[in-house]
Amino acid sequence: MDLKQLEYFVRVAELGSFTRASIALGVAQPALSRQVRLLEVELRQNLLTRNGRGASPTEAGKILLEHGRGILHQVQLAREELGAARGSLAGRVSIGLPPSLSRLITVPLTHAFREHLPQAQLTLTEGFSVLMNEGLRLGHLDMAVLYNPDRSAEQEMLSLHKEELVLISPHLPPKKAKPVSLREVAALPLILPSRPNAFRLQIETDMTRIGERPNVTMEVDGLNGILNLVKEGLGHAVLPRYTLSNFENADPFTVRGIHSPKLMSELVLVWPTRRPMTQTHRRALELLQDVVSDAMKPYR
Repeated sequence: MDLKQLEYFVRVAELGSFTRASIALGVAQPALSRQVRLLEVELRQNLLTRNGRGASPTEAGKILLEHGRGILHQVQLAREELGAARGSLAGRVSIGLPPSLSRLITVPLTHAFREHLPQAQLTLTEGFSVLMNEGLRLGHLDMAVLYNPDRSAEQEMLSLHKEELVLISPHLPPKKAKPVSLREVAALPLILPSRPNAFRLQIETDMTRIGERPNVTMEVDGLNGILNLVKEGLGHAVLPRYTLSNFENADPFTVRGIHSPKLMSELVLVWPTRRPMTQTHRRALELLQDVVSDAMKPYR
């Protein structure tokens, strides 16, 4: 099996189009189509269903797509290990970050990579936990930082930071800016992300334990969107304290602690157990730990 043909097929299947794959790979479309067809002839299977809307993998194509991603990943790892043997830490490192953390560490993480891994290519993906887990499963991500992930035998996990979720409200006079109980939070109009966001699930779970349900007036899947609505007085948010670091001026907000019980959130670094890691990946893990640790110092 020709690796180039396999790479072409995987890219077409992922992008769902010969045209898009041709642009992404920098290969003329007729040559791309010819190479994929040669692979189909060799395997005696139709791998793609071609139609006016693009191309999608057949059942045989789906099987090869899963194997093909793994094969290409192993080849890339081999190249990186050979590069490391020459004394150079290079290759691609793809990291997934939740939106609230991404805004806080993207710049320092990029600086750290340029200083300590100048020959490595850093790819950052921002998204919620469902997207991050899918990226880890499919091999699109080498590692990700998640909130409160479920333990799994398929993933290695390292706790990075634990902290309380707080109530973020429109500006209040100092006399009213007192800590509130979780039961009091349940009575407030809340602006929360939609399920299965980790914060949303945690809030609902902890409220259920005290016999309450959140009063969700709006669902917004975007950190800035939530905070801008809070700033306009349209509701309250329950988020980590450091999310306000994304605003140059936090004066329009009031932050209050939550008690009875506290809402504790955990940031966890996750990477697949079955996928070999290069020296570059191991160094990237260390850098990510250091950057998150530094970023969280003011919030401990």
